[in-house]
Amino acid sequence: MDAENTLYMDLKDGRVVIVMRPDLAPAHVARIKELTRDGFYDGTPFHRVIPGFMAQGGDPTGTGMGGSGQDLKAEFSKEKHVRGTCSMARASSPDSADSQFFIMFEPSSHLDGKYTIWGQVESGMEFVDSIKKGASSRNGIVEEPDVIVAMRVAADVEE
Repeated sequence: MDAENTLYMDLKDGRVVIVMRPDLAPAHVARIKELTRDGFYDGTPFHRVIPGFMAQGGDPTGTGMGGSGQDLKAEFSKEKHVRGTCSMARASSPDSADSQFFIMFEPSSHLDGKYTIWGQVESGMEFVDSIKKGASSRNGIVEEPDVIVAMRVAADVEE
């Protein structure tokens, strides 16, 4: 395991291990590690969760409009959005990704090449599956959403 490029994301039901892909998105991985080490993601909600599609989090406001205040230039790749893929959320501009990300429940080829993929869930996907879902009538917006209890770079954690 490359501990410097592995994230531990603790959810209410257990730990999700995410292998980051600096080979695909070096600037995004560096920023996610920086935010993680600052404790930015701790307590942030999964504000938009659509069954059979994805769980989106990383917005401290929980509105889908917030972030860290630093947009990142797109790092699109030929990787596919498959189950467990971690990818950056963004507004209509390709270069508007900030801190929000999503984890795929199922493959979604219509996202391929349009969003920056930065990681893949290696273990704990069952805990991602159990994140509280939102109503499809509300585009997945979740009332009283589950949160990221804590997120750490594996290299910083003493097991």
